[in-house]
Amino acid sequence: MSILRSKLQAAIPFFREINGDLLDRMAPYIGQKTYKKGQLLFLEGDEGDELFFIVSGSVSIYSFDKSKKVILAILRDGDYFGEMAIMKPGLMRSATAECMTQTRLYVLRQKDFQLLIENDRNIAFQLLEYTMDRLRVANQQIYDLTFLSVKSRILKRLHSMVKMDQLRYENEYTIPIKITHQQLAEMVGAVRETVSKVLQELAEEELIVIQDKQIHLKDLMELRKKIEDEQ
Repeated sequence: MSILRSKLQAAIPFFREINGDLLDRMAPYIGQKTYKKGQLLFLEGDEGDELFFIVSGSVSIYSFDKSKKVILAILRDGDYFGEMAIMKPGLMRSATAECMTQTRLYVLRQKDFQLLIENDRNIAFQLLEYTMDRLRVANQQIYDLTFLSVKSRILKRLHSMVKMDQLRYENEYTIPIKITHQQLAEMVGAVRETVSKVLQELAEEELIVIQDKQIHLKDLMELRKKIEDEQ
């Protein structure tokens, strides 16, 4: 196994599903880039030409509803994005991507990505499954915005940021990225003042502790119970 293949597979689950020999051939075409906090990777409406894989850091994917910013997803280590716009030449980006922290990425250009699919058709099915998962999440978010209270939406969004595979036996979790009240408001479709009030309530209920903009979830079992009770 080549060193580069080993690095790719260790950092990005997507690459673990690709035939090793094929990945060795493709590895030289996979670039590495580092971006600063606040740097834009692409804008909604741009033509898609690259697929991004997050080695370290975090990326906010957002759009605008008229003048209102809506955060669709926050992606972290191991995630990838930008695949929809490069499936077919000429397709445009459906959202904007911005680094929330200093972020290191693997980058694969459209023509190299298409070569990858031509050599391994299973990758197309893998992407389809990943896209369907995102569609299910998007449909759930639409439901939540329509039927759930702001408090329920905040509880669910905080819980969605928990990397369950990292928990094992722990019942608490610190979200590893700093999130402002405004950013959380943009995730749940609410105004900042309402979000601040709900976070204060959750702190008084001893479900969360906020320190230096990082949210520590103190009792995941109770948090999940609250989500069930609120629905």
